[in-house]
Amino acid sequence: MSRRRDATVDLRREERLCAVTREVKDPDELIRFVAGPDGTMVPDLRRRLPGRGVWVTGTASAVRQAVKRRAFGRSLKQDVVTSPALADEVAALLRRDTLQALALANKAGAVVTGFGKVEEAAEKGKVAALLHASEAAPDGRRKLAQAMRRGFPETSATVAVVDVFAEGDLDLALGRAHVIHAALIAGPGSEVFMARWRRLARYVADDEPRAGPSDGTLNELGTGPRGPVMDEREGAGFERNE
Repeated sequence: MSRRRDATVDLRREERLCAVTREVKDPDELIRFVAGPDGTMVPDLRRRLPGRGVWVTGTASAVRQAVKRRAFGRSLKQDVVTSPALADEVAALLRRDTLQALALANKAGAVVTGFGKVEEAAEKGKVAALLHASEAAPDGRRKLAQAMRRGFPETSATVAVVDVFAEGDLDLALGRAHVIHAALIAGPGSEVFMARWRRLARYVADDEPRAGPSDGTLNELGTGPRGPVMDEREGAGFERNE
């Protein structure tokens, strides 16, 4: 989906140039950054903040390279302030975004919780993603992985497994106590969460070696990729363009 910039690229199609790799990509593959009023670079996940944007490939390693190479200041042709922890701050925002989408999916009736209900949904082939609290025991993960294989005999390996959130994160997002296992039911109510989860999984996948497959799909133990456990706020000092 990406390619080197050349004379044939039509930038009017909303594609953007990565400040690190110099590749032209779809905006969904990139993260936009802008300079705040004090010159501090902040991520603009919603692409709504005012000012000229700097686009970086949506992976933690690319953001780290942008900081290391001072790509933000060069792109904007001005002095900027860049946090050494910018890549981790972006990860925190992506985590928060994903949890917010989970809360919305729950309100839409697209989430079931509790081992028995999750197992039933899995065996019926209705699951878009399995969610395990990071504290979940291997035995429970394995049993639900087996249920997924019964419900999806040919495609269970393609079902997303989300296990980067602690029990407390899931409790807060779903408004329930002691959520260890949950399932996202396939359908319109789950689409926003799935898009944001894929963005988070893609962002953390190449940052460092992690347990489970890097694409967040099911393996024998029912585990997926690990991610950072932080919480930050986006775009301080800005007024949003609605």
